[in-house]
Amino acid sequence: MPDPALLGLSVALVLIGLVAISSASIEYAEINYNSTSFHAVRHLIYMAAALVAALVVYRIPLEFWEETGWVWLFVALAMLILVLIPGIGREVNGSQRWLPLGPFTLQPSEFAKLAMIIYLAGYMVRREHEVRNQWQGFIKPMAVLFAATLLLMVEPDFGATVIVAGSAFGMLFLAGVKLGHFLLVLAGALAALLVLVVSEPYRVQRLTAYTDPWADPYDTGFQLTQSLIAFGRGEWFGVGLGNSVQKLFYLPEAHTDFVFSIWAEETGFIGALVLILLYAALIGRILWTGRAAQLASYPFGAYLCYGVALVFSGQAFVNMGVSSGLLPTKGLTLPFVSYGGTSLIVSCVMLALILRVGQQVRGQGGRREQ
Repeated sequence: MPDPALLGLSVALVLIGLVAISSASIEYAEINYNSTSFHAVRHLIYMAAALVAALVVYRIPLEFWEETGWVWLFVALAMLILVLIPGIGREVNGSQRWLPLGPFTLQPSEFAKLAMIIYLAGYMVRREHEVRNQWQGFIKPMAVLFAATLLLMVEPDFGATVIVAGSAFGMLFLAGVKLGHFLLVLAGALAALLVLVVSEPYRVQRLTAYTDPWADPYDTGFQLTQSLIAFGRGEWFGVGLGNSVQKLFYLPEAHTDFVFSIWAEETGFIGALVLILLYAALIGRILWTGRAAQLASYPFGAYLCYGVALVFSGQAFVNMGVSSGLLPTKGLTLPFVSYGGTSLIVSCVMLALILRVGQQVRGQGGRREQ
């Protein structure tokens, strides 16, 4: 029996996402696709696909994922290379991040997050002594991480790069790497991140616009100022579902990267707070499952939980932080809520893995630590 608390929280987030997307995309869908329900219908299709994928993954023993982690990492890296090949990858707004699959698209960066978590969880179990005591145990996964982040930056997808790198560092830290090794590599990674930011004018522009969006509200600060206006219009209880003004082509990406802004406008501070609390409860429950797996001497399951919790918390924090002006603007979906088929399917697959961890820990009492 799946964990009812974890299942209930995820269902609540998925349903909020359906409502938010249906409302935020009405005018955009009508103008561009001559159908007010275009995105809502497609999102329902994505939900059905995500449910099927989650059910399949839930029924597969975790030992399978532990033994085949390197296979999924190889597939993810191959997809990240494939999307960069001219004529194969689809370019939108200067970024080549999508693989066309008929009327739908696949975003390899989302799959890369899942593959990296599964691979690292298995690696840290197999190489536990090396990871905790030797340089090579730490450097090997860093080399794999470097390859993945390099491919992500070529797309470019700065948001996915931050999430993949941050989650990998967090998992390795929780695995018990030496603090000196960890801090040294982390300092190098942060220095490289700074170089990446200043090497591209558009990233520097985003950073400066974020510090004072009202200095240029019709150009560099346009998206953030419109998002802040949405928050302001929401006040305590919102303007009501479907009554957002900012979604009327004032706020770009209203149903994807900035869906939280429209949700806050229509449901107010209370609605935004409820959504934040749902994420906090979901992430807390995942961490609780990971702790239970660790106590049951099941490290692979524990590392899976920690990795998924880091991805969900990182993406939620960055997406909400960008929408509210806390962080510089970058494209990153809000798990379970933003429009995007690959993001929803991968998020549900991650959740299915966590539910499987809980089921195996409860049903088998864990297993002996390797």
